[in-house]
Amino acid sequence: MAEEADSSRSWHRLFGVILTDFFTGCPFEVEVEKDLSLKKQLLDIVIVRKGPGECPRPLPDGLTELAAHNLITFKSFQEPLDAWALKELLGHYVNYRKQVSPSPKQLLSEEEFHLFAVCARYPRDLAAQVPLEEVNAGVYRCRWAVDVVRVVVLHQLPLSAHNAFLHLFSALPEQVRYGVSHFRPVSGETSTLLGQLLDRYEGEGVEMGYTAKDFRRDFVNELSPEERLKGLSPEERLKGLPAEERLKGLPAEERLKGLSPEERLKGLTPEEIRQLMERLRADSSPPPA
Repeated sequence: MAEEADSSRSWHRLFGVILTDFFTGCPFEVEVEKDLSLKKQLLDIVIVRKGPGECPRPLPDGLTELAAHNLITFKSFQEPLDAWALKELLGHYVNYRKQVSPSPKQLLSEEEFHLFAVCARYPRDLAAQVPLEEVNAGVYRCRWAVDVVRVVVLHQLPLSAHNAFLHLFSALPEQVRYGVSHFRPVSGETSTLLGQLLDRYEGEGVEMGYTAKDFRRDFVNELSPEERLKGLSPEERLKGLPAEERLKGLPAEERLKGLSPEERLKGLTPEEIRQLMERLRADSSPPPA
């Protein structure tokens, strides 16, 4: 196997050397075995199957046919899904498939990889260049040479609970509001991200008619008292409590921790301070011989 790789590399180098010679004196430069890892290339999302079984919740439209490896490019409402985006996705696919396969000579089967392009708006320019075959509302099949990319258009997805998390990213007020009201986070920490998402829309001038403040109010009202406390800072938990309630249960040494001598004596009359000093002197006096 190593000999085959060396042989193949030798042919590549010879081809490059001959090309270098051919283009000598021309306004072109030939670079042989250029290292493309110098510039970091980031794949938006990859979903990898880690074990057998089915997902315990309905998958959203367009993402129902998952393979062992699922590569996703995502374009927000500010970005178009165009031909270049698909070329990048296919380039990532080639590199990724090489990395997860046993070796360049033993690539995993193509059936183990699915490609997805999720976009907020319908890609009109792309549709003018390559046919988009509609599978169902908001879901298309795009054939790119010998590969197939499943295109999911968020603006066109039906308002259904299983599509709720996708609706959050559509930037259409009606869909976003539906997504917020129907999305059920699996992790408690994820719920705070919904507020951040609405903040992001507001910051970019997208009028939702439903603000992050509205969401936080509604979301907190649905929580149990224990869940509400988890999301509060120590200051928020103590807000509104009288001093005696804040200190209840704390031993005296904990209450006084961090206070200066002046602060500890504050509120005592001179006579009380004098009596306290006398008791301290008596307690610290050595016992009679």
